[in-house]
Amino acid sequence: MNQTICEAIRKRCVLTFTYDGHPRIVEPHAYGLSRTRKEVLRCYQTGGTSRSHKVPEWRLMEVAQIKFLTVTEKHFVGERDGYKRGDKGMTTIFCEL
Repeated sequence: MNQTICEAIRKRCVLTFTYDGHPRIVEPHAYGLSRTRKEVLRCYQTGGTSRSHKVPEWRLMEVAQIKFLTVTEKHFVGERDGYKRGDKGMTTIFCEL
């Protein structure tokens, strides 16, 4: 389990990282295991770029694919519209808003 991600969720800190070759700025909402037992992060991407060119957008990202993870000093207020506790994309939740 990645304690850095859980701490960022608990403190509501914005994360930055590279994923799929794209810089991302996200608000982390939940972290756990997917149905395929991969560690995943449910987040709301507010900045950066993506292959789909859709920002802002909800994302479910494989933690193993995250590079250069940084916890920023910037905080977000709380849950974004569309977030549901007990994320159905995860079989196990380590931490969530």
